[in-house]
Amino acid sequence: MTYEEIVKLVNDTELELTNEFKEINDTCTFYSNKVLKAFQNNHLSEACFAETTGYGYNDIGREKIEKIFAEIFNAEDAIVRNQFVSGSHALAKTLFALLRPNDLLLSISGLPYDTLHEVIGIVDNPSSLKSFGIKYDQIDLVNNDFAYEIIKEYLENNTVKVIEIQRSKGYSTRESLTMDKITKVIKFIKDINPEIIIMIDNCYCEMVEKVNPIDAGADVVVGSLIKNLGGGISPNGAYVVGKTKYIDLIGESLTLPGEGREVGPTLGISKKILTGLFLAPSVVASSLKTAVLTAKVMEKLGYQSFPKYNEKRADIVENIIFNNENDLIKYVQGIQAGSPIDSDAIPLPWDMPGYKDQVIMAAGCFTQGSSIELSCDGPIRPPYVAYQQGGLTYEYGKLGLISAINYLKNK
Repeated sequence: MTYEEIVKLVNDTELELTNEFKEINDTCTFYSNKVLKAFQNNHLSEACFAETTGYGYNDIGREKIEKIFAEIFNAEDAIVRNQFVSGSHALAKTLFALLRPNDLLLSISGLPYDTLHEVIGIVDNPSSLKSFGIKYDQIDLVNNDFAYEIIKEYLENNTVKVIEIQRSKGYSTRESLTMDKITKVIKFIKDINPEIIIMIDNCYCEMVEKVNPIDAGADVVVGSLIKNLGGGISPNGAYVVGKTKYIDLIGESLTLPGEGREVGPTLGISKKILTGLFLAPSVVASSLKTAVLTAKVMEKLGYQSFPKYNEKRADIVENIIFNNENDLIKYVQGIQAGSPIDSDAIPLPWDMPGYKDQVIMAAGCFTQGSSIELSCDGPIRPPYVAYQQGGLTYEYGKLGLISAINYLKNK
């Protein structure tokens, strides 16, 4: 397949996606208005961009950022910090804040993402929740939905402190969880026991649907700033939104008891966090358009991809099943070759910390590990699935796709 034939295939496919792109644009406008209003309602000013150092007392920029995030999510409160090194770190600090020895943590979306295995104690680690006497159990999804009867029986026979729900699929082949499913299961749980704390891992899902987990009744929602809400500008950090009593505990887990959210210097990052958030609706829309185009094109080439181009989406991730190691590697290498940074690097499978299988990862990004920039990765295990996400602009995402197909077919 020549390069010219690949370009024609992609361009022709693009013309068939008018309806799908219109829906994405509508959601982008919805969140653009929401972000703009939050900036205005909280009287954001240039003074909020000032750098603080040391303890970071009385940081007005930090306080405005957290009020803005809370408003966008319709939450009571928020903690948004560069002291969180990743979304996984924010999830870990949240779990340690909410759970005490002999408490029970229950996942109802199956096995959590690989980087939480040592946090929880699924994989032995002397610093895990398990090492502090915190118990863990999980209930797997059934046909890509919650196992309602099993959950009901479990909650009636066990005292559960926190229920964790991971919306995005991680390195599994299940579907990501839409807000329809999240809304239904939260009501179901709260009807059984309203005291259970429901924590949502929202990574990759922000601004994809017009309803968010706080709207659905979640108590705590966690996500990364080098994914959707960072808009490709925030260099690191994460957020947690939810009820004030839980956000206070998370603040003390992140820093120290007695000081909590009152400390934590922004070190000049406030402007980048706010600029990234301002751009986030457009960047998420670009990522979604890239994913939709990828799904349709790869389907035409005979590969199974999901979600399908016209299916409802819960996150920005597109899965492509290659069923062989060589095609997975070539496609990922093509994404790297189509990147703005380190385009001449050749990704190879490696033993990535926190993962049991070797992983190949293309991430020619301005920010290391940024999943809102066009990136693609996957574990080297059957059925050899590529997990593609991001695209700061649709045009760059489209060019990256062309590069990936060219590598797959011609290199």
